Amino acid sequence: MTSFCTNYHSPVSVEEAIELLRHYDGDARVVGGGTDLLVEMRRGLRRPVMAMIDATRIADCKIISRSDDCVLIGCGVTHTEIINNATIKKFGTCLAEGCGVIGGPQVRNVGTLAGNVAHALPAGDGTMGFLALAGEIEIAGVNGVRWIPARDSFAGPGRSVIDRHREILTRLRFRAAVIGEGSAFHRVMRPQGLCLPIISMAVSLRLDGASISAATISMGPVGPTPHIADAAMKSLVGDPPSAEKFSEAAEIALQNVTLRGSKYRATTEYRAQMIRTYLPLILARAAERAAASRHLAEGVAS
Repeated sequence: MTSFCTNYHSPVSVEEAIELLRHYDGDARVVGGGTDLLVEMRRGLRRPVMAMIDATRIADCKIISRSDDCVLIGCGVTHTEIINNATIKKFGTCLAEGCGVIGGPQVRNVGTLAGNVAHALPAGDGTMGFLALAGEIEIAGVNGVRWIPARDSFAGPGRSVIDRHREILTRLRFRAAVIGEGSAFHRVMRPQGLCLPIISMAVSLRLDGASISAATISMGPVGPTPHIADAAMKSLVGDPPSAEKFSEAAEIALQNVTLRGSKYRATTEYRAQMIRTYLPLILARAAERAAASRHLAEGVAS
């Protein structure tokens, strides 16, 4: 750790953390699990800092709770804790499914959803599920506290509107699913086990009688930031769920993204085919869950 910073602090309150950030005046960095940040620092992709501020010891940061119609997640909650939480599996199914495929057990035991979102990579699996739930994040800093939609926090690959030298992502929240709502997640990746996905997608649907009344679709990597497929979402509203409608939505989604190829992961054409193949299936799974009020996360222990 000494090659990355001179001092390491574990504040027990948000106020203490903010005071430390004020003291270091931009030469400190907030860290959660560190599963991305420390790797990047080791590779020389992030500059060393005078201090790291560990947010995982802040009071109540490890709590998952309900407040009115929202589920609240503290900044220190790990992917494993999300996967094992009955509330999230029932009311935010796609988030549990996304966190369930992150890294291996060691990474999931240490890494946090807050870190996943704050690190602002364009293809974080936990991030995709959270965005499909229209999640919001609480940011605390020297200038006060504010809530913003998570989708508005991404400024580019690894770039966030959060000033990670002066602010902390303290909590996350999403509206708990109600009767008639369902969500689902799926990731395509190389069988060799490369940690980065070819494509990750998450969806959330609400049914009003026999028709879709609301939809959210998130996917990545399809650009410098996670993509919210607004046009495809709008195309679903007002019609009954069907295989034909879901395939049409996939084509609309593809018309509104610019996919890039990667010699390490997949060609542009292959990524497009994976969206055509799997997005209709994920939409169908979410619709089935919404119609049956069944929220059992696949691939996640119950």
